[in-house]
Amino acid sequence: MTHKEEEFKRTIGVIGLSANIMNVIIGAGIFALPAIVAASMGASSIIAYVFCGILMALIMLCFAEAASKVTQTGGVYSYIETAFGPYAGFLAGIFTVGGTLLADAAVSNALVNVLSSTHPVFQEEWMRILCLTTVFLGLASINVIGVKQGIGLVKINTVAKLIPLLLLVIFGWEAVAVNNLTIESFPDIQQLGKTSLVLFFAFQGCESGIVVSGEVINPKRTIPKAIFISISAIVVLYMLIQTVAQGVLGNQLPQFTATPLAATANVIFGPIGFVILTVGAGISMFGFLSGDILNNPRTLYALARDKVIPINALAKIHPSFATPYLSIIVYALLGFLIAVTGSFESLVVIASSSVLIVYLGVVFSVIKLRYSRETKADEFTIPGGLTVPILSIVIILYFLSNLAQNEIIGTLIAIGILSVIYALIRFSKKKIS
Repeated sequence: MTHKEEEFKRTIGVIGLSANIMNVIIGAGIFALPAIVAASMGASSIIAYVFCGILMALIMLCFAEAASKVTQTGGVYSYIETAFGPYAGFLAGIFTVGGTLLADAAVSNALVNVLSSTHPVFQEEWMRILCLTTVFLGLASINVIGVKQGIGLVKINTVAKLIPLLLLVIFGWEAVAVNNLTIESFPDIQQLGKTSLVLFFAFQGCESGIVVSGEVINPKRTIPKAIFISISAIVVLYMLIQTVAQGVLGNQLPQFTATPLAATANVIFGPIGFVILTVGAGISMFGFLSGDILNNPRTLYALARDKVIPINALAKIHPSFATPYLSIIVYALLGFLIAVTGSFESLVVIASSSVLIVYLGVVFSVIKLRYSRETKADEFTIPGGLTVPILSIVIILYFLSNLAQNEIIGTLIAIGILSVIYALIRFSKKKIS
């Protein structure tokens, strides 16, 4: 499909986009992840990080190639829609927006829970609603004003969430006991696979970080560089965090399922360390939300821009701020309503599996675009022919095979319902015309 020229301002560079990707990926999960992984693999957990890092690198190479070929706003929706048409784009867009809305609802409530641990007043229902209103309304307002302001906040949040993690890694080495890092037995393939599946979800988020591609300077070069920088930095950081936590707490690490990093910091710095990492977790959650409310409304905008959903207002760009202001407002409102009602729990399993399906769609898009469109000199192409895309497909199918039966059934039902909705939209368009 040929898209109209967009009216966005291209102001995001490599540093801004790298910060945006890192901000979305490094959410609340890393503050609980080390204990979960250690419970499964102990000191050999580091092997799972290496394994999962390599797998994610393969998939992200596919994202980099797709992003260099399709540079308009919309991220994974735009890649899949360009390659396979409106129906595939509709499914990808709705799955992406739905999954991120559910994640935002969960994280925003977790943020209030962190606040409630500091003062009893935050446990009151009226205060919870006030906090959620402040978060969603405030972040929506900042992002309506301009992408420059939104990215500026993301940069601040990224630095703020990295500082306590880096302090933990830098000063934690003195408290590391080498015997706690001794690998007594190596994991088997099944154990490694299950652990990597958990880690896979800790690495996801790049798809949200690159939705702003229509506002990126020289996107064909900037996006692949930003993906490489951010994913490499996150893999190294996660491995260092796991090593320090395992080295400091040893066999006790799995016992701290809720706050393993805060417990590690308590050993290294004393009680103040526990406070710093707890505050860091809150900052990380807020940063995740700021990134999502910057990025994901652009998918709603793209769906309306291409008339895949019949809501033309969502495709409007503010005449002064050059932002998809109505999409931002609608997205924030939906996130707020889901967070307040707490009705998202039953849909979380669909959200998690939808990410894998969207990733699979991106990989197939790379193959389709490579052979259906002429590759330009300034576009990024994965070396090695089809080796990386095929390996990525095998990896994603392997992860999908590990989903529970209810997750698979729920996802198929969701695809069926969305297919009916899409058919009704198409029918109504034909009847009007």
